[in-house]
Amino acid sequence: MDTRLSYAENVHPDELDEEFDSFPTSRSAEIIRMRYDRLRSVAGRIQTVVGDMATQGERFQALLSWRDPRATFLFVILCLLAAFGFYLVPIRWVVALWGLYYLRPPKFRNRLPSSAVSFFKRLPTNADSML
Repeated sequence: MDTRLSYAENVHPDELDEEFDSFPTSRSAEIIRMRYDRLRSVAGRIQTVVGDMATQGERFQALLSWRDPRATFLFVILCLLAAFGFYLVPIRWVVALWGLYYLRPPKFRNRLPSSAVSFFKRLPTNADSML
C-alpha cells in the first residue's frame, strides 16, 4: 500500500488510536466524549446535506406536480421552446455556444445567481407548507 497515495500518513494520531482501540475501550471517558462529539459533528453535517438534497427534490417534485401552476406553466413552455430550438440547431453549435458561454471572461460574469437558479429556489417545499 502506498501511504502517500492513500493519505495514511496524514491521519490524525487520535484517529489511529481509535481504530486500534480494544472493545470495550480502554481509554478515559474524556477521550471517548471527544470522539463522540466528533462523530456527532460529522453526522450533523451529513444530515444537513441530506436535508438540502431532499429540499431540492421537493422543489423538483413541486415543479412537476403543478403545486405552483404559474411556475410549472413557465417550465413547460420553456421545455417546448428548448425542444424546438434543439430540433432546429445542430448539436455541435449548441455545445460550442454553451462552451463559449461557460468559458467567458470573468469581466462578463455576473456574481448573482442565474435566473434559472432563482426560479428553482422560489418553488415551494414541504418545509414551507408546515406550520
